[in-house]
Amino acid sequence: MNGAGGGTEAISGSGLDPAPSTAAPRGRGPVVAALMLGMALAAIDGTIVSTAVPQIVGDLGGFAVFSWLFSGYLLAVTVTLPVYGKLSDTFGRKPVLIAGIILFLAGSVLCAAAWSMAALIAFRVVQGLGGGALQGTVQTIAADLYPLKERPRIQAKLSTVWATSAVAGPVIGGLLAAYADWRWIFLINLPVGAVALWLVVRHLQEPSRTRPAPGTPRLRIDWAGALAVFATGALLLTALVQGGVAWPWLSAPSLGLLAASAALAALTVVIERRAADPVIPGWVWRRRTIASVNLALGAMGLLMVAPTVFLPTYAQSVLGLGPIAAGFVLSVMTLSWPVSAALSNRVYNRIGFRRTAIIGMGAALLILLSFPLLPYPGEPWQPALIMLLLGAALGLFQLPLIVGVQSTVGWSERGTTTASVLFCRQVGQSLGAALFGAVANGVLANRLADAPVAGLPGDLDAISHALDDPGAISAAATDYLRRAVDAAVDQVYLGAAAAAAVALLVLVFVAPRRFPVLAEETDAATESAAEAPRD
Repeated sequence: MNGAGGGTEAISGSGLDPAPSTAAPRGRGPVVAALMLGMALAAIDGTIVSTAVPQIVGDLGGFAVFSWLFSGYLLAVTVTLPVYGKLSDTFGRKPVLIAGIILFLAGSVLCAAAWSMAALIAFRVVQGLGGGALQGTVQTIAADLYPLKERPRIQAKLSTVWATSAVAGPVIGGLLAAYADWRWIFLINLPVGAVALWLVVRHLQEPSRTRPAPGTPRLRIDWAGALAVFATGALLLTALVQGGVAWPWLSAPSLGLLAASAALAALTVVIERRAADPVIPGWVWRRRTIASVNLALGAMGLLMVAPTVFLPTYAQSVLGLGPIAAGFVLSVMTLSWPVSAALSNRVYNRIGFRRTAIIGMGAALLILLSFPLLPYPGEPWQPALIMLLLGAALGLFQLPLIVGVQSTVGWSERGTTTASVLFCRQVGQSLGAALFGAVANGVLANRLADAPVAGLPGDLDAISHALDDPGAISAAATDYLRRAVDAAVDQVYLGAAAAAAVALLVLVFVAPRRFPVLAEETDAATESAAEAPRD
Protein backbone atom coordinates (compact mmCIF):
# COMPACT_ATOMS: atom_id res chain seq x y z
CA MET A 1 0.00 0.00 0.00
CA ASN A 2 1.44 3.32 -1.04
CA GLY A 3 0.41 6.62 0.47
CA ALA A 4 1.02 10.13 -0.69
CA GLY A 5 3.97 11.93 0.81
CA GLY A 6 4.46 10.33 4.21
CA GLY A 7 2.43 7.25 3.33
CA THR A 8 3.16 3.60 3.86
CA GLU A 9 5.33 1.59 1.55
CA ALA A 10 5.26 -2.15 0.96
CA ILE A 11 8.69 -3.72 1.05
CA SER A 12 10.17 -7.09 0.48
CA GLY A 13 12.72 -8.54 2.83
CA SER A 14 15.22 -11.26 3.18
CA GLY A 15 12.78 -14.06 3.65
CA LEU A 16 9.21 -15.04 4.28
CA ASP A 17 7.72 -14.97 7.74
CA PRO A 18 4.67 -17.24 7.98
CA ALA A 19 1.91 -14.93 9.11
CA PRO A 20 -1.39 -16.47 8.13
CA SER A 21 -4.51 -15.26 9.77
CA THR A 22 -5.41 -17.06 12.96
CA ALA A 23 -8.88 -17.83 11.69
CA ALA A 24 -10.63 -17.98 8.35
CA PRO A 25 -12.63 -14.85 7.51
CA ARG A 26 -15.96 -16.62 8.03
CA GLY A 27 -14.83 -17.97 11.39
CA ARG A 28 -13.54 -14.75 12.88
CA GLY A 29 -16.78 -13.78 14.63
CA PRO A 30 -16.43 -16.06 17.69
CA VAL A 31 -12.74 -15.16 18.03
CA VAL A 32 -13.53 -11.43 17.88
CA ALA A 33 -16.21 -11.96 20.54
CA ALA A 34 -13.63 -13.72 22.71
CA LEU A 35 -11.17 -10.87 22.24
CA MET A 36 -13.77 -8.27 23.19
CA LEU A 37 -14.77 -10.24 26.30
CA GLY A 38 -11.13 -10.67 27.27
CA MET A 39 -10.46 -6.98 26.76
CA ALA A 40 -13.56 -6.15 28.80
CA LEU A 41 -12.19 -8.17 31.71
CA ALA A 42 -8.96 -6.17 31.74
CA ALA A 43 -10.58 -2.81 30.97
CA ILE A 44 -13.44 -2.82 33.46
CA ASP A 45 -11.28 -4.11 36.28
CA GLY A 46 -9.38 -0.84 36.36
CA THR A 47 -12.52 1.17 37.18
CA ILE A 48 -15.06 -1.12 38.85
CA VAL A 49 -13.14 -1.39 42.14
CA SER A 50 -12.86 2.37 42.72
CA THR A 51 -16.47 2.98 43.77
CA ALA A 52 -16.44 0.08 46.25
CA VAL A 53 -13.35 1.20 48.20
CA PRO A 54 -15.38 2.54 51.20
CA GLN A 55 -17.18 -0.80 51.56
CA ILE A 56 -13.96 -2.78 51.15
CA VAL A 57 -12.13 -0.69 53.75
CA GLY A 58 -15.10 -0.88 56.10
CA ASP A 59 -15.07 -4.67 55.89
CA LEU A 60 -11.35 -5.45 55.76
CA GLY A 61 -9.71 -2.32 57.20
CA GLY A 62 -6.35 -1.21 55.85
CA PHE A 63 -7.24 2.35 54.85
CA ALA A 64 -3.57 3.38 54.89
CA VAL A 65 -2.66 0.91 52.12
CA PHE A 66 -5.86 0.62 50.07
CA SER A 67 -4.25 2.51 47.15
CA TRP A 68 -2.23 -0.64 46.49
CA LEU A 69 -5.46 -2.27 45.28
CA PHE A 70 -4.84 -0.20 42.14
CA SER A 71 -1.06 0.18 42.25
CA GLY A 72 -0.44 -3.55 42.72
CA TYR A 73 -2.64 -4.42 39.77
CA LEU A 74 -1.00 -1.75 37.60
CA LEU A 75 2.48 -2.95 38.52
CA ALA A 76 1.72 -6.56 37.64
CA VAL A 77 0.12 -5.66 34.30
CA THR A 78 2.91 -3.32 33.25
CA VAL A 79 5.96 -5.38 34.12
CA THR A 80 4.59 -8.58 32.57
CA LEU A 81 3.68 -7.09 29.19
CA PRO A 82 7.14 -7.60 27.60
CA VAL A 83 7.34 -11.15 28.97
CA TYR A 84 3.97 -12.19 27.58
CA GLY A 85 4.75 -10.53 24.25
CA LYS A 86 7.88 -12.62 23.84
CA LEU A 87 6.12 -15.80 24.99
CA SER A 88 3.33 -15.28 22.44
CA ASP A 89 5.90 -14.92 19.65
CA THR A 90 7.70 -18.06 20.84
CA PHE A 91 4.86 -20.45 21.71
CA GLY A 92 1.86 -18.87 19.98
CA ARG A 93 -0.92 -16.53 21.05
CA LYS A 94 -3.46 -19.15 22.06
CA PRO A 95 -1.63 -20.76 25.01
CA VAL A 96 -0.61 -17.35 26.38
CA LEU A 97 -4.16 -16.01 26.14
CA ILE A 98 -5.63 -19.13 27.74
CA ALA A 99 -3.11 -18.94 30.58
CA GLY A 100 -3.87 -15.24 31.05
CA ILE A 101 -7.64 -15.80 31.28
CA ILE A 102 -7.22 -18.67 33.75
CA LEU A 103 -4.80 -16.65 35.89
CA PHE A 104 -7.12 -13.63 35.84
CA LEU A 105 -10.12 -15.72 36.87
CA ALA A 106 -8.12 -17.46 39.61
CA GLY A 107 -7.12 -14.05 40.94
CA SER A 108 -10.78 -12.96 40.84
CA VAL A 109 -11.86 -15.96 42.92
CA LEU A 110 -9.09 -15.30 45.42
CA CYS A 111 -10.02 -11.60 45.63
CA ALA A 112 -13.62 -12.51 46.38
CA ALA A 113 -12.42 -14.79 49.19
CA ALA A 114 -9.93 -12.29 50.66
CA TRP A 115 -9.93 -12.12 54.47
CA SER A 116 -7.76 -9.03 54.91
CA MET A 117 -6.55 -6.00 52.97
CA ALA A 118 -3.08 -7.55 52.64
CA ALA A 119 -4.58 -10.71 51.13
CA LEU A 120 -6.78 -8.69 48.76
CA ILE A 121 -3.77 -6.66 47.55
CA ALA A 122 -1.77 -9.85 46.96
CA PHE A 123 -4.64 -11.40 45.00
CA ARG A 124 -5.02 -8.22 42.95
CA VAL A 125 -1.42 -8.72 41.90
CA VAL A 126 -2.37 -12.23 40.76
CA GLN A 127 -5.20 -10.67 38.75
CA GLY A 128 -2.71 -8.24 37.23
CA LEU A 129 -0.45 -11.10 36.16
CA GLY A 130 -3.35 -12.40 34.10
CA GLY A 131 -4.35 -8.90 32.97
CA GLY A 132 -0.93 -8.36 31.41
CA ALA A 133 -1.45 -11.42 29.21
CA LEU A 134 -4.94 -10.26 28.26
CA GLN A 135 -3.99 -6.73 27.21
CA GLY A 136 -0.97 -7.56 25.09
CA THR A 137 -2.15 -10.82 23.54
CA VAL A 138 -5.62 -9.55 22.63
CA GLN A 139 -4.08 -6.63 20.71
CA THR A 140 -1.65 -8.96 18.95
CA ILE A 141 -4.32 -11.47 17.91
CA ALA A 142 -6.43 -8.59 16.62
CA ALA A 143 -3.57 -7.67 14.28
CA ASP A 144 -3.15 -11.32 13.26
CA LEU A 145 -6.83 -11.69 12.40
CA TYR A 146 -7.10 -8.84 9.91
CA PRO A 147 -4.92 -7.63 7.05
CA LEU A 148 -3.76 -4.04 7.13
CA LYS A 149 -6.71 -2.45 5.35
CA GLU A 150 -9.22 -4.11 7.70
CA ARG A 151 -7.37 -3.63 11.01
CA PRO A 152 -9.17 -0.39 12.01
CA ARG A 153 -12.39 -2.41 12.21
CA ILE A 154 -11.22 -4.63 15.05
CA GLN A 155 -9.24 -1.86 16.74
CA ALA A 156 -12.34 0.34 16.78
CA LYS A 157 -14.29 -2.49 18.43
CA LEU A 158 -11.63 -2.86 21.10
CA SER A 159 -11.61 0.91 21.63
CA THR A 160 -15.38 0.77 22.09
CA VAL A 161 -14.89 -1.89 24.78
CA TRP A 162 -12.51 0.42 26.64
CA ALA A 163 -14.92 3.35 26.29
CA THR A 164 -17.90 1.35 27.52
CA SER A 165 -15.89 -0.05 30.43
CA ALA A 166 -14.81 3.44 31.53
CA VAL A 167 -18.46 4.44 31.88
CA ALA A 168 -19.97 1.15 33.04
CA GLY A 169 -17.27 0.13 35.53
CA PRO A 170 -17.95 2.72 38.25
CA VAL A 171 -21.72 2.32 37.82
CA ILE A 172 -21.62 -1.48 38.15
CA GLY A 173 -19.17 -1.30 41.05
CA GLY A 174 -21.34 1.21 42.90
CA LEU A 175 -24.52 -0.82 42.40
CA LEU A 176 -22.93 -4.06 43.57
CA ALA A 177 -21.34 -2.39 46.60
CA ALA A 178 -24.61 -0.68 47.54
CA TYR A 179 -27.12 -3.46 46.93
CA ALA A 180 -25.14 -6.70 47.08
CA ASP A 181 -21.62 -7.18 48.40
CA TRP A 182 -18.27 -5.85 47.20
CA ARG A 183 -17.07 -9.44 46.62
CA TRP A 184 -19.45 -9.71 43.66
CA ILE A 185 -17.28 -7.14 41.89
CA PHE A 186 -14.77 -9.95 41.38
CA LEU A 187 -17.20 -12.84 41.04
CA ILE A 188 -18.95 -11.34 37.99
CA ASN A 189 -15.68 -11.85 36.12
CA LEU A 190 -16.22 -15.61 36.22
CA PRO A 191 -19.09 -16.02 33.70
CA VAL A 192 -17.57 -13.44 31.34
CA GLY A 193 -14.16 -15.09 31.53
CA ALA A 194 -15.62 -18.58 31.16
CA VAL A 195 -17.36 -17.64 27.91
CA ALA A 196 -14.19 -15.97 26.59
CA LEU A 197 -12.14 -19.04 27.52
CA TRP A 198 -14.56 -21.41 25.80
CA LEU A 199 -14.57 -19.33 22.61
CA VAL A 200 -10.77 -19.15 22.53
CA VAL A 201 -10.32 -22.91 23.10
CA ARG A 202 -12.94 -23.85 20.52
CA HIS A 203 -12.52 -21.28 17.76
CA LEU A 204 -9.04 -19.76 17.82
CA GLN A 205 -6.91 -21.64 15.30
CA GLU A 206 -3.28 -20.71 14.85
CA PRO A 207 -0.98 -21.68 11.99
CA SER A 208 0.89 -24.92 12.52
CA ARG A 209 4.42 -24.28 13.67
CA THR A 210 7.21 -26.05 11.85
CA ARG A 211 9.40 -28.32 13.93
CA PRO A 212 13.07 -27.41 14.12
CA ALA A 213 15.39 -29.37 11.89
CA PRO A 214 17.51 -32.12 13.47
CA GLY A 215 20.58 -30.67 15.10
CA THR A 216 19.01 -27.25 15.58
CA PRO A 217 19.69 -25.90 19.08
CA ARG A 218 16.70 -26.28 21.37
CA LEU A 219 14.81 -23.05 22.03
CA ARG A 220 15.45 -21.76 25.55
CA ILE A 221 13.24 -19.36 27.42
CA ASP A 222 15.08 -16.31 28.72
CA TRP A 223 13.90 -16.72 32.31
CA ALA A 224 16.79 -14.63 33.66
CA GLY A 225 15.84 -11.76 31.37
CA ALA A 226 12.15 -12.11 32.25
CA LEU A 227 12.93 -11.97 35.97
CA ALA A 228 15.24 -8.98 35.47
CA VAL A 229 12.61 -7.09 33.47
CA PHE A 230 9.97 -7.89 36.09
CA ALA A 231 12.17 -6.78 39.00
CA THR A 232 13.32 -3.59 37.27
CA GLY A 233 9.79 -2.57 36.34
CA ALA A 234 8.43 -3.40 39.79
CA LEU A 235 11.01 -1.27 41.61
CA LEU A 236 10.73 1.66 39.18
CA LEU A 237 6.92 1.74 39.20
CA THR A 238 6.82 1.35 42.98
CA ALA A 239 9.07 4.41 43.28
CA LEU A 240 6.87 6.39 40.87
CA VAL A 241 3.56 5.32 42.40
CA GLN A 242 4.50 5.75 46.07
CA GLY A 243 6.89 8.71 45.78
CA GLY A 244 5.28 11.84 47.19
CA VAL A 245 2.46 9.72 48.63
CA ALA A 246 3.80 7.16 51.07
CA TRP A 247 7.08 9.04 51.52
CA PRO A 248 8.69 12.31 50.26
CA TRP A 249 10.40 12.30 46.87
CA LEU A 250 13.85 13.06 48.29
CA SER A 251 13.54 10.55 51.14
CA ALA A 252 15.65 7.43 51.54
CA PRO A 253 12.93 5.03 50.26
CA SER A 254 12.43 6.98 47.01
CA LEU A 255 16.13 7.46 46.33
CA GLY A 256 16.88 3.86 47.25
CA LEU A 257 14.19 2.46 44.95
CA LEU A 258 15.27 4.69 42.05
CA ALA A 259 18.92 3.73 42.51
CA ALA A 260 18.06 0.04 42.76
CA SER A 261 15.89 0.21 39.63
CA ALA A 262 18.72 1.94 37.72
CA ALA A 263 21.16 -0.77 38.78
CA LEU A 264 18.72 -3.50 37.81
CA ALA A 265 18.10 -1.80 34.46
CA ALA A 266 21.83 -1.92 33.73
CA LEU A 267 21.90 -5.59 34.75
CA THR A 268 18.91 -6.28 32.50
CA VAL A 269 20.74 -4.80 29.51
CA VAL A 270 23.72 -7.04 30.19
CA ILE A 271 21.54 -10.15 30.54
CA GLU A 272 19.54 -9.39 27.40
CA ARG A 273 22.66 -8.79 25.31
CA ARG A 274 24.02 -12.20 26.27
CA ALA A 275 20.72 -14.09 25.89
CA ALA A 276 20.26 -16.20 22.77
CA ASP A 277 16.58 -15.21 22.52
CA PRO A 278 16.03 -12.20 24.81
CA VAL A 279 12.67 -11.12 26.22
CA ILE A 280 13.30 -7.54 25.05
CA PRO A 281 15.41 -7.92 21.90
CA GLY A 282 17.63 -5.06 20.83
CA TRP A 283 15.82 -4.58 17.53
CA VAL A 284 12.83 -3.13 19.41
CA TRP A 285 14.89 0.02 19.97
CA ARG A 286 17.21 -0.16 16.95
CA ARG A 287 14.40 0.04 14.41
CA ARG A 288 13.38 3.66 14.02
CA THR A 289 9.71 2.90 13.45
CA ILE A 290 9.25 0.83 16.60
CA ALA A 291 11.42 3.09 18.76
CA SER A 292 9.59 6.24 17.66
CA VAL A 293 6.15 4.70 18.26
CA ASN A 294 7.27 3.52 21.70
CA LEU A 295 8.42 7.03 22.62
CA ALA A 296 5.36 8.75 21.14
CA LEU A 297 2.89 6.48 22.92
CA GLY A 298 4.89 6.80 26.13
CA ALA A 299 4.37 10.55 25.88
CA MET A 300 0.67 9.97 25.21
CA GLY A 301 0.43 7.82 28.34
CA LEU A 302 1.97 10.68 30.30
CA LEU A 303 -0.44 13.32 28.99
CA MET A 304 -3.47 11.06 29.60
CA VAL A 305 -2.98 11.51 33.34
CA ALA A 306 -4.30 15.09 33.10
CA PRO A 307 -7.86 14.18 32.02
CA THR A 308 -8.20 10.79 33.70
CA VAL A 309 -6.77 11.69 37.13
CA PHE A 310 -7.19 15.45 37.56
CA LEU A 311 -10.30 16.33 35.55
CA PRO A 312 -12.73 14.58 37.96
CA THR A 313 -11.15 16.52 40.85
CA TYR A 314 -11.50 19.75 38.85
CA ALA A 315 -15.14 18.99 38.04
CA GLN A 316 -16.01 18.34 41.69
CA SER A 317 -13.82 20.89 43.48
CA VAL A 318 -14.02 23.81 41.02
CA LEU A 319 -17.33 23.27 39.20
CA GLY A 320 -19.10 21.81 42.24
CA LEU A 321 -20.40 18.73 40.43
CA GLY A 322 -21.22 15.43 42.10
CA PRO A 323 -19.12 12.30 41.46
CA ILE A 324 -21.47 10.91 38.80
CA ALA A 325 -21.72 14.21 36.89
CA ALA A 326 -17.94 14.63 37.13
CA GLY A 327 -17.50 11.16 35.67
CA PHE A 328 -19.68 12.06 32.70
CA VAL A 329 -17.55 15.16 31.97
CA LEU A 330 -14.63 12.78 31.52
CA SER A 331 -16.59 10.02 29.77
CA VAL A 332 -17.40 12.14 26.70
CA MET A 333 -13.78 11.61 25.67
CA THR A 334 -14.46 7.87 25.47
CA LEU A 335 -17.35 8.55 23.09
CA SER A 336 -15.37 10.43 20.44
CA TRP A 337 -12.18 8.34 20.71
CA PRO A 338 -13.49 5.09 19.13
CA VAL A 339 -15.40 6.98 16.45
CA SER A 340 -12.27 8.90 15.45
CA ALA A 341 -10.20 5.71 15.57
CA ALA A 342 -12.66 3.87 13.35
CA LEU A 343 -12.51 6.62 10.72
CA SER A 344 -8.74 7.14 10.92
CA ASN A 345 -8.03 4.61 8.16
CA ARG A 346 -9.67 6.96 5.65
CA VAL A 347 -6.99 9.48 6.57
CA TYR A 348 -3.86 7.31 6.85
CA ASN A 349 -4.71 5.41 3.67
CA ARG A 350 -4.34 8.75 1.88
CA ILE A 351 -1.52 10.52 3.70
CA GLY A 352 0.20 7.78 5.71
CA PHE A 353 0.50 6.72 9.35
CA ARG A 354 3.02 9.35 10.40
CA ARG A 355 1.22 12.36 8.99
CA THR A 356 -2.11 11.19 10.40
CA ALA A 357 -0.59 10.81 13.87
CA ILE A 358 1.04 14.25 13.58
CA ILE A 359 -2.34 15.81 12.76
CA GLY A 360 -3.96 14.03 15.73
CA MET A 361 -1.29 15.01 18.25
CA GLY A 362 -1.05 18.55 16.85
CA ALA A 363 -4.77 18.96 17.46
CA ALA A 364 -4.38 17.43 20.95
CA LEU A 365 -1.65 19.95 21.75
CA LEU A 366 -3.89 22.89 20.87
CA ILE A 367 -6.82 21.40 22.80
CA LEU A 368 -4.72 20.87 25.93
CA LEU A 369 -3.41 24.43 25.72
CA SER A 370 -7.01 25.71 25.61
CA PHE A 371 -7.90 24.23 29.00
CA PRO A 372 -6.12 26.91 31.10
CA LEU A 373 -8.06 29.54 29.11
CA LEU A 374 -11.41 28.35 30.54
CA PRO A 375 -13.13 30.99 32.69
CA TYR A 376 -13.41 30.55 36.44
CA PRO A 377 -15.52 28.81 37.59
CA GLY A 378 -17.02 28.16 34.16
CA GLU A 379 -19.77 25.80 33.02
CA PRO A 380 -19.60 21.99 32.88
CA TRP A 381 -20.12 21.92 29.12
CA GLN A 382 -16.83 23.76 28.56
CA PRO A 383 -14.44 21.06 29.87
CA ALA A 384 -16.79 18.43 28.44
CA LEU A 385 -16.37 19.94 24.98
CA ILE A 386 -12.60 19.99 25.41
CA MET A 387 -12.64 16.29 26.38
CA LEU A 388 -14.84 15.45 23.40
CA LEU A 389 -12.35 17.11 21.05
CA LEU A 390 -9.37 15.56 22.85
CA GLY A 391 -10.81 12.06 22.45
CA ALA A 392 -11.24 12.64 18.71
CA ALA A 393 -7.66 13.94 18.40
CA LEU A 394 -6.10 11.06 20.34
CA GLY A 395 -8.10 8.48 18.40
CA LEU A 396 -6.56 9.92 15.25
CA PHE A 397 -3.13 9.69 16.87
CA GLN A 398 -2.99 6.34 18.63
CA LEU A 399 -4.67 3.91 16.24
CA PRO A 400 -2.58 4.76 13.14
CA LEU A 401 0.61 4.28 15.15
CA ILE A 402 -0.45 0.91 16.60
CA VAL A 403 -1.75 -0.40 13.27
CA GLY A 404 1.29 1.00 11.48
CA VAL A 405 3.93 -0.48 13.78
CA GLN A 406 2.18 -3.88 13.85
CA SER A 407 2.25 -3.86 10.05
CA THR A 408 6.02 -3.42 9.90
CA VAL A 409 6.79 -6.79 11.52
CA GLY A 410 5.96 -10.39 10.75
CA TRP A 411 3.97 -12.84 12.85
CA SER A 412 6.99 -13.97 14.87
CA GLU A 413 7.78 -10.42 16.02
CA ARG A 414 4.31 -8.93 16.36
CA GLY A 415 3.72 -9.98 19.97
CA THR A 416 6.99 -8.48 21.17
CA THR A 417 6.40 -5.29 19.20
CA THR A 418 2.83 -4.84 20.48
CA ALA A 419 3.90 -5.51 24.06
CA SER A 420 6.71 -2.96 23.85
CA VAL A 421 4.26 -0.28 22.69
CA LEU A 422 1.76 -1.05 25.46
CA PHE A 423 4.57 -1.25 28.03
CA CYS A 424 5.84 2.23 27.14
CA ARG A 425 2.33 3.64 27.30
CA GLN A 426 1.80 2.13 30.78
CA VAL A 427 5.14 3.43 32.03
CA GLY A 428 4.24 6.87 30.68
CA GLN A 429 1.03 6.83 32.68
CA SER A 430 2.87 5.89 35.88
CA LEU A 431 5.48 8.58 35.27
CA GLY A 432 2.75 11.12 34.53
CA ALA A 433 0.88 10.33 37.74
CA ALA A 434 4.03 10.92 39.77
CA LEU A 435 5.19 14.01 37.87
CA PHE A 436 1.84 15.79 37.63
CA GLY A 437 0.97 14.91 41.20
CA ALA A 438 4.13 16.72 42.29
CA VAL A 439 3.26 19.68 40.03
CA ALA A 440 -0.29 19.98 41.39
CA ASN A 441 0.77 19.74 45.03
CA GLY A 442 3.60 22.25 44.42
CA VAL A 443 1.18 24.82 42.99
CA LEU A 444 -1.21 24.26 45.88
CA ALA A 445 1.57 24.65 48.43
CA ASN A 446 2.55 28.01 46.93
CA ARG A 447 -1.04 29.23 46.85
CA LEU A 448 -1.79 28.09 50.40
CA ALA A 449 1.35 29.72 51.77
CA ASP A 450 -0.41 33.09 51.32
CA ALA A 451 -3.91 31.85 52.17
CA PRO A 452 -6.22 34.37 53.89
CA VAL A 453 -7.29 31.75 56.42
CA ALA A 454 -5.01 29.68 58.65
CA GLY A 455 -5.34 25.93 59.10
CA LEU A 456 -6.38 25.08 55.53
CA PRO A 457 -5.57 21.61 54.14
CA GLY A 458 -2.30 21.37 52.26
CA ASP A 459 -2.71 18.73 49.53
CA LEU A 460 -5.14 17.96 46.72
CA ASP A 461 -6.96 15.08 48.41
CA ALA A 462 -7.44 16.95 51.68
CA ILE A 463 -8.70 20.03 49.81
CA SER A 464 -11.22 17.91 47.91
CA HIS A 465 -12.57 16.49 51.17
CA ALA A 466 -12.80 19.96 52.73
CA LEU A 467 -14.74 21.31 49.74
CA ASP A 468 -17.17 18.39 49.99
CA ASP A 469 -18.26 19.73 53.40
CA PRO A 470 -19.63 23.25 52.78
CA GLY A 471 -19.88 24.13 56.46
CA ALA A 472 -16.30 23.22 57.34
CA ILE A 473 -14.72 26.47 56.13
CA SER A 474 -15.88 30.00 55.34
CA ALA A 475 -17.18 31.11 51.94
CA ALA A 476 -14.03 33.17 51.32
CA ALA A 477 -11.80 30.21 52.16
CA THR A 478 -13.90 27.94 49.96
CA ASP A 479 -13.50 30.29 46.99
CA TYR A 480 -9.77 30.57 47.62
CA LEU A 481 -9.38 26.78 47.67
CA ARG A 482 -11.40 26.42 44.49
CA ARG A 483 -9.17 28.93 42.74
CA ALA A 484 -6.09 27.11 44.03
CA VAL A 485 -7.34 23.80 42.62
CA ASP A 486 -8.18 25.55 39.34
CA ALA A 487 -4.61 26.92 39.11
CA ALA A 488 -3.10 23.52 39.96
CA VAL A 489 -5.11 21.67 37.30
CA ASP A 490 -4.27 24.39 34.75
CA GLN A 491 -0.57 23.72 35.34
CA VAL A 492 -1.14 19.98 34.96
CA TYR A 493 -2.77 20.56 31.57
CA LEU A 494 0.16 22.73 30.53
CA GLY A 495 2.41 19.82 31.50
CA ALA A 496 0.23 17.50 29.42
CA ALA A 497 0.61 19.92 26.50
CA ALA A 498 4.40 19.69 26.94
CA ALA A 499 4.11 15.87 26.71
CA ALA A 500 2.08 16.31 23.52
CA ALA A 501 4.84 18.53 22.15
CA VAL A 502 7.39 15.80 22.92
CA ALA A 503 5.27 13.27 21.02
CA LEU A 504 5.13 15.66 18.06
CA LEU A 505 8.89 16.16 18.07
CA VAL A 506 9.42 12.40 18.10
CA LEU A 507 7.13 11.95 15.11
CA VAL A 508 8.72 14.80 13.18
CA PHE A 509 12.40 14.11 13.85
CA VAL A 510 12.66 10.43 14.87
CA ALA A 511 9.91 8.54 13.05
CA PRO A 512 10.65 7.60 9.43
CA ARG A 513 8.71 9.46 6.77
CA ARG A 514 7.30 6.17 5.55
CA PHE A 515 6.55 3.18 7.76
CA PRO A 516 8.19 0.08 6.17
CA VAL A 517 4.96 -1.89 5.89
CA LEU A 518 5.32 -5.53 4.88
CA ALA A 519 3.76 -6.67 1.62
CA GLU A 520 0.42 -8.34 2.40
CA GLU A 521 -2.04 -10.33 0.34
CA THR A 522 -5.65 -9.22 0.44
CA ASP A 523 -6.98 -12.65 1.32
CA ALA A 524 -6.84 -12.87 5.12
CA ALA A 525 -7.13 -16.65 5.06
CA THR A 526 -3.90 -17.06 3.09
CA GLU A 527 -2.16 -13.89 4.17
CA SER A 528 1.64 -13.96 4.35
CA ALA A 529 4.14 -11.18 4.83
CA ALA A 530 7.68 -10.54 3.75
CA GLU A 531 9.84 -10.05 6.78
CA ALA A 532 11.74 -6.81 7.19
CA PRO A 533 15.50 -7.12 7.42
CA ARG A 534 16.60 -7.64 11.00
CA ASP A 535 18.73 -4.92 12.53
